Amino acid sequence: MSIYIIALVLGLIFNLLTAWPIVQQIRSKNVLGVYLLSLSVSDLLYILTMPLWIYYYHHDHKWTLGQGMCRLAGFFYYSNMYISIYLLCCISVDRCLVVTFPLKVKAFRRYKYAWLICGLIYIFVMSLHTLVLYTDKVNDLMDSQKHCYETYPMTEHVAFFNFLRVGIGFLLPLLVLTVCYWQILSKVQKSTGVDKQGKRKVKLLSVGVIAIFSICFAPYHILLLARSIAFNRMDKKAYCTFEQAQHFNFSCTLALSSLNSVMDPLLYVLVSNVIREDIWLCWRNRQTPGEMRSVCHFKMEDQGKPHSFGN
Repeated sequence: MSIYIIALVLGLIFNLLTAWPIVQQIRSKNVLGVYLLSLSVSDLLYILTMPLWIYYYHHDHKWTLGQGMCRLAGFFYYSNMYISIYLLCCISVDRCLVVTFPLKVKAFRRYKYAWLICGLIYIFVMSLHTLVLYTDKVNDLMDSQKHCYETYPMTEHVAFFNFLRVGIGFLLPLLVLTVCYWQILSKVQKSTGVDKQGKRKVKLLSVGVIAIFSICFAPYHILLLARSIAFNRMDKKAYCTFEQAQHFNFSCTLALSSLNSVMDPLLYVLVSNVIREDIWLCWRNRQTPGEMRSVCHFKMEDQGKPHSFGN
C-alpha cells in the first residue's frame, strides 16, 4: 500500500509538472510531443486508479465498492500498464530512427501518423482487456469473498491471456527497447560531433530506461508467467499451495509496476536540456500569459543530428 501512495503522490506531481510543456509541443505539431502526451494521459489514468487499490489493500483485500467499480478500476489499471509499455516502445523507436537514419526518416515521420499509432495502441490494448472482463471470475469472487481481480484458481482463458501478456506485453517490448537503445548508443559513441558529456548522458539514459523498465515490470511478469505455468502443470493441491505462497509477493510486484508512472516524465521529459529549462521558466517565473506562451514555445523537431536525442 505504501508503494501505491508514493506512486500516487509523485506520479501526480511529475506528470502535472510536465503537462504544460508537453501541450506546447503538441501546439507546435511535434511528433515526439504526441507520444509524450499520450503517455502522460495513460499514466494519469493509471494513477487515478491507485486510490481505489489503496482503499482495497487497507481493507485487507476486501472490495466494498461494487462490481462495476471493481471492473472499471481493473480495466484502466491493466490497460494503461500495457498502453504505457507500448508507448515507451514508440518513443524509443522514434528516437532510434531519428538518430540512426536522420534523413530517411523524415519521409514518413509525420505528426498525423503519430496520432494514428497512439490511437491504434489504445484501441488494441483496451479491446483485449475488454475481453478479459468477460472471462475473469470477478462476479464469483465479489459474491463470495469480496475480492477484486484476485481470482484463485485462474481460468483457462485468463491463463492463456497471461502468456500473451508476458510475450507481447513485456518480452517483445523489452527486446525493442534494448535494440533501439543499443543502436542509439552505438551511433552516438561513433559520432565526432558529440562531446564526452553528451555521450555519457545518452549512455546513462539508455541503461536507465532498460533498467527501470526491467525493475518495474520484470518481477510482475515473471511471477505472472510462473503462476500461469503452475496452473497448467501442477495438480490442484500443489497449485493452491503455490498460489498461497506467492500471493503477497505477487501483490508487491503489481504495486512495483506502478512506479513506472513516476519515472516516465523524468526519463523522457526532464532528461532534455531544452524542456527542463522551459519547465523551469514556465512554472517558476511569474509572467503574463502572452510572455509565457513565448517562453514555452518549443523547438523540438530534430535536425537530423545524433545529438538531437537529448534536446
